[in-house]
Amino acid sequence: QVQLVESGGGLAQAGGSLRLSCVASGLTFSIDVMGWFRQAPGKEREFVAANSWSGDRTNYADSVKGRFTISRDNAKNTVYLQMNSLKPEDTAVYYCAASIRPWSDSDYTRMDYWGLGTLVTVSS
Repeated sequence: QVQLVESGGGLAQAGGSLRLSCVASGLTFSIDVMGWFRQAPGKEREFVAANSWSGDRTNYADSVKGRFTISRDNAKNTVYLQMNSLKPEDTAVYYCAASIRPWSDSDYTRMDYWGLGTLVTVSS
């Protein structure tokens, strides 16, 4: 099993920045893909960003491209989401997720483990 714990959420003003962190524990050697998803009030959970263990494969939702950056430190079993130029529509609970499957261009959003989420609120 893998446990994921997110941190770094909070309140930001539009145009501001936040950095989310997610630390993995447990059977971390089994993890390949790690990613971030979000769920806004009244909406379904949606994909935000993901990258492969080596970092050579990365993908972003169109809504965050150019503003958000995913990175990871495998030595620390940590994945980050740097969020810049925040917009009110970025307000959501952000979830960290991990997959034990290797990166697949058609399947990189399918995750095996999920964190409990961290709330990001962006005020206008």
